[in-house]
Amino acid sequence: MSRISKARSSRLSAVAAVLLCTALAVASCSSSSDGGGGSDGSGAGGASGGKGAAGAGGTHSVETAMGPVTVPDHPRRVVVLDTAELDSAITLGVKPVGATSAGSGSGSGSGFLDYLPREEVAGIKNVGEIADPNLEAVAALEPDLILSSKVRDGARYDALSKIAPTVLTETTGAPWKANFLLHAAALGRTAQAGQAVAAYRTHVKEVTAALGGAAKAAATKVSMVRFVEGADIRLYGNASYVGSILKDVGLSRPSAQDVDRLSVDVSPEQIDRADGDDIFYAAYGDPKAAKETQVLGSSLWKQLTAVRAGRAHQVDDQLWYQGIGYTAAGKLLDLLRQGLTAP
Repeated sequence: MSRISKARSSRLSAVAAVLLCTALAVASCSSSSDGGGGSDGSGAGGASGGKGAAGAGGTHSVETAMGPVTVPDHPRRVVVLDTAELDSAITLGVKPVGATSAGSGSGSGSGFLDYLPREEVAGIKNVGEIADPNLEAVAALEPDLILSSKVRDGARYDALSKIAPTVLTETTGAPWKANFLLHAAALGRTAQAGQAVAAYRTHVKEVTAALGGAAKAAATKVSMVRFVEGADIRLYGNASYVGSILKDVGLSRPSAQDVDRLSVDVSPEQIDRADGDDIFYAAYGDPKAAKETQVLGSSLWKQLTAVRAGRAHQVDDQLWYQGIGYTAAGKLLDLLRQGLTAP
């Protein structure tokens, strides 16, 4: 047996040994069903060296939600376990060898969110769904770095750490900018991260100017509505990924959404709380099961100020509510500008 085969066999055996030990914890792990972000995380703390830490080119330490973790200076086989981590890697010019899919309700045909360039995700191995990765599939890729969050994979941390150095952020969604910087530090791409951040800030200023300046933007109330199969209708607040982008642009929010929360859930009979100068809405899952069909056909919806003015914009759920990161933000800013400046 070759050295590579022996190493792979050893690694797979280690994973198999911990799968049974972590099964109960994994089964009870809290996860978000909306495909977006902003959930609170939980899990035990700790530190990891991982099997792949001594890769070529040296190592360095990064501070994670689980404590300090030693990672390769230049990881070459990266596995990402959520949409934000995949966006970060693509933004930084790193193609992961493996990634989790967004799930059947996401509407993605490829498993990875459709807003990502096809050529950037081609060849990435699907290693299961978000919050339910196949650990054996992950180990088979022999990664030298794994990226995820505590809210998604905290219960699997010990098992993942036995495969490779595992870098977890605390949660996902609203803290996306800080999470991106941690991803960049782990990937050894801090210079590229600085360029992405600078480009985003310039883009934000351009959008604000296109809206007529800061005062005009602040006078515009933008409502974010998401119809979710199996859940109430969600009005996204300031403590969400999309809410943070609206704040950066300087836009105002309807009172029901001007809250420091991920979202406020309402019933179809409370859809009047979604009113604003402009509404951007999408559906996750089947539109009928998500109550979108019911609401859009109701008299309450048709009486909303934005709807009557023709300023209710149907948007892509994958980009606006599932995508998290600077690549998604660039596309979202362009569409936000387009929608808000439309006659």
